[in-house]
Amino acid sequence: MTDAERACDEDWNSVAEAIRNRMAETRMTQMDVASRARLSLTTIRELQHNLSPRRRRPQTLAAVSEALGWPAGYLDQVLRGDRPEPHDDEVRDPVLQALDGLSREIRELRDRVEQIERQLTAEDAKP
Repeated sequence: MTDAERACDEDWNSVAEAIRNRMAETRMTQMDVASRARLSLTTIRELQHNLSPRRRRPQTLAAVSEALGWPAGYLDQVLRGDRPEPHDDEVRDPVLQALDGLSREIRELRDRVEQIERQLTAEDAKP
């Protein structure tokens, strides 16, 4: 695979979004991540805002992943479009579990409302 083909398969926007979301969740600053990852502040800024999407050393994404509390391969999986498995802490997080439950309930309620609306529309259409 050529570098151009590989670049097409890379989703740097998703990497940037994952970094931004995780930094917000953990209330980490760019300086915190840079310090923990032992990378420059410029590198963290570029990744967080997708300012310079280019091929990076695998160690760079691994260091940022670990600095954010994820397994080393997490951001590489995001880059390739994979759905990485959540970190163990995320799986056991009661807040995230509650949010997942609420999300399911909202979907179920939305489906019920749509079904009721279809029934009402069908009844209104009858002579």
